[in-house]
Amino acid sequence: MAQNTSLEKPILHVEILQRRRSVMAKDVLMHEVDTILKNMGKTYVDSHIKEFPNSGLQEHILHIKICEVQDNADVKEVELCNVMPRYYVYQLECDGPGIEELNEGEEEIPAATYWILPAAEFDNYWENLVFDTNIKEELLNYIRTTLLFSDRKICESIISWNKVVLLHGPPGTGKTTLSKALAQKLSIRLEPRYKYAQLVEINSHSLFSKWFSESGKLVQKMFTKITEMVEDPQSLVLVLIDEVESLTCSRASCSNGTEPSDAVRVVNAVLTQLDQLKKYPNCLILTTSNITGTIDLAFVDRADIKQYLGLPSKGAIYQIYHSCIIELERTGIIVDSERLFTLKELTLIKMAESKVTQPSLLLMKIAEQSQGLSGRTLRKIPFLAHALYIHAPRVSLYDFLFAMEKAVQKQLKDREKISQPSPQLLPYSNLIPTPHPQFRTHPPPMPLSPNNHRPPLPSRTVHPFPIPTPISFYSPPPPIPNLTPPPAISPN
Repeated sequence: MAQNTSLEKPILHVEILQRRRSVMAKDVLMHEVDTILKNMGKTYVDSHIKEFPNSGLQEHILHIKICEVQDNADVKEVELCNVMPRYYVYQLECDGPGIEELNEGEEEIPAATYWILPAAEFDNYWENLVFDTNIKEELLNYIRTTLLFSDRKICESIISWNKVVLLHGPPGTGKTTLSKALAQKLSIRLEPRYKYAQLVEINSHSLFSKWFSESGKLVQKMFTKITEMVEDPQSLVLVLIDEVESLTCSRASCSNGTEPSDAVRVVNAVLTQLDQLKKYPNCLILTTSNITGTIDLAFVDRADIKQYLGLPSKGAIYQIYHSCIIELERTGIIVDSERLFTLKELTLIKMAESKVTQPSLLLMKIAEQSQGLSGRTLRKIPFLAHALYIHAPRVSLYDFLFAMEKAVQKQLKDREKISQPSPQLLPYSNLIPTPHPQFRTHPPPMPLSPNNHRPPLPSRTVHPFPIPTPISFYSPPPPIPNLTPPPAISPN
């Protein structure tokens, strides 16, 4: 089905998940879905359609996902007569990841893990990521611009772009998940352009050889295999380098002797290979880092986007908890629940207190208490709440919210205890007593004179220890008593 590129109406992106056993042509599926949407008249962004008027479509379509309106991220309710739908039909790959190995002498090392996209493991990653900024839309726009400039044959010596993205921030903020979700999304959106797509995640730690000067050669071997993949113009290759600081540590620290010289060869090899991959329009490099201060500036300069992902705010935490509760309601663990308002609905009514908004405001209170926790930890709170404080297969919404509040408080207390040093473990420096001044082995340094020359030391002998008074271990014998016999006594 031909895509309408009219500029009069905004584009509504619609993704159609086709069942694995279905053999219906994609253009036929697009036509059937287009008929369904026209009859609906109105729909909502981020909604799923799983029931169809034509019962025969159930055998071919798993669900229809209404995605974003392009360049209108805040639009939630969509009048279908005012938009131009753009359809994407895809099937999920269920084969799982594969391992790419490299030869290092007689050993085989797992240098990378790869997935054929779109992969079942990454399904719904994109929708479940919540950020305070429009980073997801910005990344999609970045890809659109990259493709546009490549198609128009823009001279890269005049306008340069490297197709490298750097996501950095604290641990657990969704950097790696966002990278995999972006790869999954691109494999769906660019399906008309590329016949197949794959994600290659480089194992940074495996590329360091135990043999000196061999690490740089392993990096070159890995990127040589990637180059072979991208040489196929019908293949979309997305390369993920997690914890990129392992391969791109600052060469300044290496020159200071704090890093081995072999690490310099690794950095040079990575930079050289990135420059060579720059010319391929079907390759994108995604990198993540927790400690950007140690990354070489030459690599940072090559990144087109350097996006910081911080800890979620109160509003983002509320959306994360809201999605978790909706999932528990769907699976029947939370029963007899009242309606939870979305963040946008609570904002519109200005957090007004009432019987209807009471559970939503309680969840907002829990979100406020959860500030400072990472997104990875927040996703665990519902599980911990049920595991620690609920011992039943089904629970009411209020009981679950109270359990979540207890789980958050326990999590914060546990983190505080871990951050405090153990009172039984003292630093080694505290175990060494400070010597008494009279036992110093050297005299204290003398101050410098005004012309920065130290005066000569006085001619005296400095003893490391005070000389004790000599002690004699010989004692003279006691005086001999007078043994003269007494005079004799007369018998008279």
